[in-house]
Amino acid sequence: MARRSRGRGRGERPGPAGFLVVDKPAGMTSHDVVDAARRWLGTRRVGHLGTLDPAATGVLPLAVREATKLVPFFEGGAKSYAGTIRLGIETDTLDAEGQVTRRHEGALPDEPAVRAALAQFTGEIEQVPPMFSAVKRDGVPLHKLAREGIEVEREPKRVRIDRLELIKYSPPDLEVEVDCSAGTYVRALAADLGARLGCGAHLASLRRTRSGPFTEDQALSEAVLSRAAEEGTVAERLIAPVNALGYAAVRLTEAEAQRLRQGGEIPAPDGAITPGTRLCALEPGGSLLAIVEVRPGRRLQPVRVLRSGSGR
Repeated sequence: MARRSRGRGRGERPGPAGFLVVDKPAGMTSHDVVDAARRWLGTRRVGHLGTLDPAATGVLPLAVREATKLVPFFEGGAKSYAGTIRLGIETDTLDAEGQVTRRHEGALPDEPAVRAALAQFTGEIEQVPPMFSAVKRDGVPLHKLAREGIEVEREPKRVRIDRLELIKYSPPDLEVEVDCSAGTYVRALAADLGARLGCGAHLASLRRTRSGPFTEDQALSEAVLSRAAEEGTVAERLIAPVNALGYAAVRLTEAEAQRLRQGGEIPAPDGAITPGTRLCALEPGGSLLAIVEVRPGRRLQPVRVLRSGSGR
């Protein structure tokens, strides 16, 4: 679930809005990256679209300024990962950051057994969230309870694994690629695989390669973004909201734009259009003004309205 900035930007100068895709390095928390982006862009209005564990690397999309209002339209987007699972060792955090809780003394499974086990995790599965996670119990994050040595029962949840592919098996490590639904814990997947194989396992490394529409080839390193900030060009790295959303766009007249700003409906454009379809409504100058939804009677109803001139 996305984390939004607490600051509302009161007193800030208007500035460019959009999405910045950071290649998060190992050792930084997702909030560390948000704080860095606030410095780069000179605004408090920055939030991330789903956390990455501190040890993980890769795609961390950030919403900037008015684009923070669009975060709900990206929640639930599918994710892709490349990771290494180490067989034979279990840890309390289910990854390499934790304390070893058990070592397997016997032989490790062969590749056919590993492939057969992996195949059993594709499709809809139930997954128990790790104790070391941000999931809350009575308002308290589980990781805080875990650090106090407290373990509580967790309700399993349904997640979807679209692809779980073995790239290389070099015992005790197997390299995998995963396409999955939002909310999937690859750490839990590694531990469950180890249990299925009878030897135990933990997640040795993880890199996110896709988060919703945002991909690895769009991700920029901390060093590149810091340098761009010094040069005053970091805003040029923002992805325009209309491009990130992927909705068809409709250009408004000034009268239509004013109507949407006031929360009113406007007629839908000519052509075949299905009720429930969402569109990007652009101001006459081309900036994204609103997300609108087609209603019965060929009317466009505003779902989310942005400040004028928020981004192309």
